[in-house]
Amino acid sequence: MTKVVVALLLAIAVAAPAGAQPAVPAESLTPPQKGDRPDARPAEDERRAARLDVMFGRLAATTDERRANRIARHIMRRMAQSGSDTVDFLMTRAALRMRAKEYGQALDLLDGVIRLEPEFAEGWNRRATVHFLAGNLGQSIADIEQVLQREPRHFGALAGLAMILRAMDRKPEALAVMDRALTIHPHLPRMRERRDRLRLELEGSEL
Repeated sequence: MTKVVVALLLAIAVAAPAGAQPAVPAESLTPPQKGDRPDARPAEDERRAARLDVMFGRLAATTDERRANRIARHIMRRMAQSGSDTVDFLMTRAALRMRAKEYGQALDLLDGVIRLEPEFAEGWNRRATVHFLAGNLGQSIADIEQVLQREPRHFGALAGLAMILRAMDRKPEALAVMDRALTIHPHLPRMRERRDRLRLELEGSEL
């Protein structure tokens, strides 16, 4: 795996809202005191989905790169919101363990996230990233597939999948995923350049 792949996955697939990861040891954190509100979740989920639909539409339509990247950051922040205090707490703990390269502990925490909120796409996405960093490429791809079942427009997961497939020398599949990612986020950083270069490489190999 190249440093470029690692950097892209960390920059896109693992991105979280600014200030969401406290710079304190995980051991000093305590679980949130207020309980989750399952009775309020369906209405909030519908509002979140509606907001995401609007933002994805704007992302695909804008021709301004700065505006596109600003919209993409908003989308990623929205997708990182689980609506559950407990899940958010576990996600924060997992991010701290991942940054410390304690991948086993991070995976244990993310297993808990997925058990509690199996439809939370970002939980699967975060676990896919940890599996990648731990060298478990097959498991990373399996988790990305779960992400895309829940949110097919998750351009971060698509970018990560494309880079993994490219590194595994599954070039035609990687190209198809890159094309798909760029239809969702036309200004995905450096993706168009990589896609065009890979296309030329594949066309050259067919001559």
